[in-house]
Amino acid sequence: MTDWAAISAAIGSATRQPFQLIEHDATGGGCINQTWRIRGQDGRRFFVKFNAVNILAMFVAEAAGLNEIAATNTIRVPQPVAYGNTNTHSFLVLEYLALSSRGNAALLGEQLAKLHLFSNSTNSITTTSPLPCRERARERVGCGHPHFGFAQDNFIGTTPQSNAWTDDWVTFWREQRLGFQLRLAERNGYGGKLQTLGEKLLDALPAFFSGYSPQPALLHGDLWSGNHAFLADGTPVIFDPAPYFGDRECDLAMTELFGGYPADFYAAYRAAYPLDAGYATRRDLYNLYHILNHTNLFGGGYARQAEGVMQRLLAGVAG
Repeated sequence: MTDWAAISAAIGSATRQPFQLIEHDATGGGCINQTWRIRGQDGRRFFVKFNAVNILAMFVAEAAGLNEIAATNTIRVPQPVAYGNTNTHSFLVLEYLALSSRGNAALLGEQLAKLHLFSNSTNSITTTSPLPCRERARERVGCGHPHFGFAQDNFIGTTPQSNAWTDDWVTFWREQRLGFQLRLAERNGYGGKLQTLGEKLLDALPAFFSGYSPQPALLHGDLWSGNHAFLADGTPVIFDPAPYFGDRECDLAMTELFGGYPADFYAAYRAAYPLDAGYATRRDLYNLYHILNHTNLFGGGYARQAEGVMQRLLAGVAG
């Protein structure tokens, strides 16, 4: 049973305005969280996510990621309001946005490019500022970073995502992305061919970056087709992030993994920020991280899919 009184109190404390709940409706929340739309006596509405009590760290990280993206003023995200624990659940309260699957896909591509350009611009990166990103944004100083990683670890789905600052992108991708997932897969019982191919691919990683040196850009980190929508006026909104500073191609690759985005999105992104010719090959390398994560979360055919991707990548290097 959900403790709505505790959540109402948290909203009241965060907004400094008492909140008296009068209506709550369950929504389709995907495969990880329960989600609700709630309305107060004063007409204010919020979007609430629930999970097990021990999942609070995931919601804390999500709020931090949303704030980091919002601070760039490049693309709309839901504003975090409050998070915490009740006796039965952890929860995250977000502003309520009436969203639609239809909107301005070209603007979404343009704004995603602006996010990537903003956060890896050498004119905007500060290396010594102790201010949090939202404070730096007020000073018109960018939220970029000279290293790959993030200020805190977070989650990709419910899987922990390590984000320790690293100078070298290939090292970051080897150790904190593919290597991490492969080690987790081995603990989950996926050995044999998956691990053999994985070891070969990790050794071959430098070959995919010959003549290409990505700059750290702030990424959404989990930008599949279900993690964007539009306001009534067509304004794009992205949500459910797993952010870090990495190669911007990772976000573009993820948009193509499960169904893809409209053609207008890709055309507008490329017009604003052209992609390197080697993207088509690295796309599979970057999406392998998510396929391995799905192997660890859901099992089934994802392990075989990962093996197939690794075989193709290794064949391309050998050829």
